[in-house]
Amino acid sequence: MKKLPLYLAALLTLTLWGTGCNRDNEMNVDCEDVDDVVDTSIRGACNESLNWSNQVSITTSGNSRTITTNSIPDHRVGLFGGGNGSLNPNAIAEVNSTYTIPTNPSAASAPTVLLSRDLGPQYAFGVLLNGVPLDPEAAEPWPHDGIFSNSPKNWEWNLDAMSINLGLDCNNGHVQPSGKYHHHGAPTLYLESLNAPNNTMTLIGWAGDGFPIYYKYGYQNASDAGSAVVELGSSYRLKSGDRPGDGDSAPCGTYSGIYTNDYEYVAGLGDLDECNGRTGVTPEFPNGTYYYVVTESYPFVSRCFTGTPSSDFRL
Repeated sequence: MKKLPLYLAALLTLTLWGTGCNRDNEMNVDCEDVDDVVDTSIRGACNESLNWSNQVSITTSGNSRTITTNSIPDHRVGLFGGGNGSLNPNAIAEVNSTYTIPTNPSAASAPTVLLSRDLGPQYAFGVLLNGVPLDPEAAEPWPHDGIFSNSPKNWEWNLDAMSINLGLDCNNGHVQPSGKYHHHGAPTLYLESLNAPNNTMTLIGWAGDGFPIYYKYGYQNASDAGSAVVELGSSYRLKSGDRPGDGDSAPCGTYSGIYTNDYEYVAGLGDLDECNGRTGVTPEFPNGTYYYVVTESYPFVSRCFTGTPSSDFRL
């Protein structure tokens, strides 16, 4: 499970105390918009080459697809490992992982969420074709004093890594304490390496339940491969108004998008369902399949599984 680096935790504790809830001498709570104090667009440069080569193997046997990887990306990354300019004190390292998923997945009776409101992040979402994980949920519950502190944790209000500065590089990626590099959003340089033109359906990976993952584009008519290819939109939107919290047990302030709970799913608002997917034909599945889509807006990478996730994606 990921945790905020200590120096970033200290910074967030200072700048986000109360997440926009400032206390005066009479202990009255004054909730202001945290977007005034948090730059949500910061991404580090990707100028670093790694000393390891990318190693990944994807094989199928019977009803199983097995992905074996050293978790090393095949492109440049940000500066990690501590020191001046480092985005994260955790250094990238080879982490050998094996994921086994079904080749013929089916929808479960109900979605499985990645983030438990009681326990925090429970699953990574998927793995790219280059073997690097998609792991969208941060481990940043309210209050923001570190997950190992003694204060009660409110996972309903978990900071979203894509919407605050948690040391992501230009690939929307950073490093777990184990050394495993992973993405919270669209893997920019990996997508460029695929040389996929705009308006083309591009398979980029596999979800933990076995369904395929595509990047952003799909057929306008989900069941017609002859229809135009368009950018697919999620069905999430920012809530309006103010958070209900008191600044102690939960955050207050205007819904600004820094928490996953700042967003709401509205069926039919966009092209995709609650798990940021839909059923339709794809170049790899001309007869149709359920598939997920990585989008440029929230949730970026799906926060739930439509099928039953493999235990290999447990955090």
